[in-house]
Amino acid sequence: MYDLIVIGAGPGGYIAAERAGALGKKVLLIEKEHLGGVCTNWGCIPTKSLLNSAKHLVYGKEASQFGVHFDNPVFNFAEAMAWKDGTVETLRKGIAFLMKQHKVEVVFGEATFPGGKTVVVEGKSYQGANLLLATGSSAFIPPIPGADAPGVLTNREILSLESLPRTLAVIGGGVIGVEFASFFSSVGVDVHVVEMMEEICPMMDAQVASTLRKEMSGVTFHLGARVEMVGTDSVTYSREGRQTVIEADAILMSVGRKANTAGLEALGLDVERRGIRVDEKMRTNVPGIWAVGDVTGQSLLAHSASRMGEVAVANMFGAGDRMRYHAVPWAVYTLPEAAGCGLTEKEALGRGYKVKTASVPMRVNGRFLAEHGRAAGFCKVIADGDTDLLLGIHLIGAVSSEIIGTAAAFMEAQLRIKDIKEIIFPHPSVSEIIKDTCWGL
Repeated sequence: MYDLIVIGAGPGGYIAAERAGALGKKVLLIEKEHLGGVCTNWGCIPTKSLLNSAKHLVYGKEASQFGVHFDNPVFNFAEAMAWKDGTVETLRKGIAFLMKQHKVEVVFGEATFPGGKTVVVEGKSYQGANLLLATGSSAFIPPIPGADAPGVLTNREILSLESLPRTLAVIGGGVIGVEFASFFSSVGVDVHVVEMMEEICPMMDAQVASTLRKEMSGVTFHLGARVEMVGTDSVTYSREGRQTVIEADAILMSVGRKANTAGLEALGLDVERRGIRVDEKMRTNVPGIWAVGDVTGQSLLAHSASRMGEVAVANMFGAGDRMRYHAVPWAVYTLPEAAGCGLTEKEALGRGYKVKTASVPMRVNGRFLAEHGRAAGFCKVIADGDTDLLLGIHLIGAVSSEIIGTAAAFMEAQLRIKDIKEIIFPHPSVSEIIKDTCWGL
């Protein structure tokens, strides 16, 4: 009998297993493919590896403004893919080491659920006092003619290309879509993004999304466009009653994710359209069964899944904790990067706050100017005009992903703007832009 059986070794599952193992609990981790889940193998890590390669290429081309000259920088796709694969393999081994270090037993295979808290893998049964479901999500394929054709790529298949396409059509202008668009356009591919909404990345503050789209000048965006049909080498969309055909060597389907709930029916869970229903302690409606990460549909981010895993373990073994979504940061690793935490201006107004905002261009920041010149970017701070409470921080510009954690800490601590003004930031650092923007309120 195990104290905990975890299904799925993504960032929610393996972190939960590690935390429980560190408590001295007997833990079993079951994974049908590779340790690390989508994040390590087909998501966060491989895409950032490729984007980093593209950024080196772009920085090499732009280096002359800093007094460094290269003769025609060349991008080698095969070598970039090899770097990506090596990074993934290294991290898989790191996760395996963590499981061994914390005495977590790992079993590979497809899990089935005959009922209760019994799990069967390749004919062998395992029983646990607690069962934690971290089965993740998969690319959603919309009911569009041709969308499910073998040649249409998802985030998994596109990471296994052997050569660069001349033209890439991306269906969906969300985070995954724009990151791939940024990578491929930066290395010379003609990229078209077809998005049904009137702006990309709907979770972003409107000013950030607009700026990001304009800065991705190598990408052709087709906004307010409804895809009608996907062919082997074309995408047909309509806008305002007119049809347009985009011809492309490769087509990426990137319109969202769906929770992996198939096969869980015998557990008697309350499953909603977006995923398994859980409370703030990550409990399902069945005692002793917990769920974390994408399968809950609550916050489809790797770091959210990891935090959910920690919350679940804390509650199942008596420490107590709860998931707080208001301070979950997000980041988009495009060129330039964008990141945010908390409410957008539109969301704050919609909730009835007396909103006050301030924006400061990145180029007024000493370190940013020294390292990135007059590149586009800004910091936007949103606060409650009545209470001075920080409501949100949004950034666009290089290294935004590295400083948004500061904003998350401020949100978690429920700081007022006056509190942030009293904090000493290191100088010179790009993070100072947050304090400077707060002084603009």
